Amino acid sequence: MKYFYKIVVRLVRVVPINCFRIWMLRKVGVKIGHGCKLFSADWGTEPYLIKLGNHVVISNNVRFLTHDGAVWVFRKEFPSLDIFGSIKVGNNVCIGFNSILLPNTEIGDNCIIAAGSVVKGRIPSNSVVFGNPGKVVLSTEMQKRLVLLSKFKFNSKGMSYLEKKKMLQDFFENRDKKRR
Repeated sequence: MKYFYKIVVRLVRVVPINCFRIWMLRKVGVKIGHGCKLFSADWGTEPYLIKLGNHVVISNNVRFLTHDGAVWVFRKEFPSLDIFGSIKVGNNVCIGFNSILLPNTEIGDNCIIAAGSVVKGRIPSNSVVFGNPGKVVLSTEMQKRLVLLSKFKFNSKGMSYLEKKKMLQDFFENRDKKRR
């Protein structure tokens, strides 16, 4: 069974189809809600300690660590010592590229974890977190206001690749010309 977990956890990093990736992760014990989008992530050695709510997106290279490998330092004195912790992610959460979630982490609903963040502990609902160590820096309501004020926001969902490419190239080329 140990090898089955290892094979599946490695295989899900390369499977291109989201629904198949979710199916495989559920087979190894990850609890996954509805409407989730999971990119290539590292689900650790104890994937059955991970729980995702509904409408969660996990970006590429996110790492879920459910054990503390630092007990290696005490291995001679305590040969069988291990430390484990679960990871729980609420509903409507976005976890950014290269983030790391450490053991005993609980992320509330409606949260954004910025790319590259290292998160441990309890993150309250409606929070935006970034940094190492990850800290709550603002509310998702404030983040929404900032997004809506951004001059770089576009209504591109549903566009074809070529339509989107043309729109973005035109925008950024015109902006660059204005700067000169």
